[in-house]
Amino acid sequence: MDVVVAEKLTKEFNGRAAVRGIDFAVRARECFGFLGPNGAGKTTTVNMICCFSPVTSGRLTVLGMDVRKHPRQIKSRLGVVPQENNLDPDLKVLQNLLVYAGYFRLPAADARPRAMELLEFFDLADRAGERVDRLSGGMKRRLTIARALINNPEVVVLDEPTTGLDPQARHLVWQRLRRLKERGVTLLLTTHYLEEASQLCDRLVIMDQGEILEEGDPRGLVSRHIGREVVEVGLPGGYAQIANTPCAGQPEGRFGTGVPGKDDRPEQRGVTLPDFGGPDPAGGGTGKVDPPEPAGTALYRLKEYGPPGSLPGTAEWGIEPENGIKMILHRVDSLIRGHLVVGDNIFLFPRDSGQAVLQALQSLPVPFAHLLLRPATLEDVFLKLTGRGLDG
Repeated sequence: MDVVVAEKLTKEFNGRAAVRGIDFAVRARECFGFLGPNGAGKTTTVNMICCFSPVTSGRLTVLGMDVRKHPRQIKSRLGVVPQENNLDPDLKVLQNLLVYAGYFRLPAADARPRAMELLEFFDLADRAGERVDRLSGGMKRRLTIARALINNPEVVVLDEPTTGLDPQARHLVWQRLRRLKERGVTLLLTTHYLEEASQLCDRLVIMDQGEILEEGDPRGLVSRHIGREVVEVGLPGGYAQIANTPCAGQPEGRFGTGVPGKDDRPEQRGVTLPDFGGPDPAGGGTGKVDPPEPAGTALYRLKEYGPPGSLPGTAEWGIEPENGIKMILHRVDSLIRGHLVVGDNIFLFPRDSGQAVLQALQSLPVPFAHLLLRPATLEDVFLKLTGRGLDG
């Protein structure tokens, strides 16, 4: 049974679309996640589900009811955990729950036992008589979730439930949310934490700029888009300098305007080449060029495809900045199914063996800042689909 169904759901603010005709369905008793950076449209979508914000167009039903026609009935059966704690600091812990129970017209005889049960569930029973402002951040967050459950809701909406919590407090909240799902409560979760989505969500959608880019279970998304492993390559700070040094056998005009036959090598422009140690591709930094080296060597490709800008006068050598990365990709092209460049890091997605990719990279004469073979994660999927980080 689907408890939330959206069809061509759209939300506009002053003519600007925040949610662009999305479709999804949330099943009963699952944890369904909305993942995306700031401005992706996930909170706007959740606000429409909670009947806090009207739908511009499309269809949205919650628990079988249209949000346009039955907002009060829907709200009475939902529990909502806002992104920011909005507990009453002037009331004690138990009083916060009892006052909130009054909004749902729970009889006092039922509200107090229910409140104590929830405090026990969230390990807050011994704090019942304390003022809220004396609680830690993790305790306040657990109390906010407990408050959302006071009306015994069928669906609980959690907007960034563990933002700002330390790892121990975050894991405690995760434990309680898992137990809620085991009791049959449907959870709707928005989060910036990729690990949180992997830990809690049965299924999720990845959103960006008001659209759904992908939907599925976390493990399936990782397998489909990335694979089992990722080789993470950190380019060294001096990489551009190494890559800009012309090697022996460099074609005429390669470092110049790109016009064949125009020899514009740095040594002819008064540029002193540095001594990088090890094999001496450019005459030990003296400006002299050694006898030609076979054009197929890794050293040759490293120099040929390096980005400019690190040596005096290299900015106008005419080499595209991304060509240094192309050299690395050329070396592992047959071993990877795809790649992603983020800042100074390259993420390589192996076809089969990540170890084979690692060995191929280690044969290059580049002092990488780091080379790391690790399991693929949901974060890799997100970066691949959106091209930016979650705080973007």
